[in-house]
Amino acid sequence: MEPIDIFGLIVLSAGLVFYALEDRHRWASLCFAGACALGSLYGFLLPKAWPFGLVEAIWALVAARRWWIRGRK
Repeated sequence: MEPIDIFGLIVLSAGLVFYALEDRHRWASLCFAGACALGSLYGFLLPKAWPFGLVEAIWALVAARRWWIRGRK
């Protein structure tokens, strides 16, 4: 397994865990946004996977917005 594959496995696993915890804790939304941002980086680092990187970047923005809105309530 290449180092980039290990990075992707860790980042995407963290994203899954934080997504599952979003309803329990507000900070899980911010962690999910961070995991999505790193997943985006992973997508852009892989050859020909830029669409994945783009979608993950959008997910990061959506998750950060949800964290911001939950903090203002």
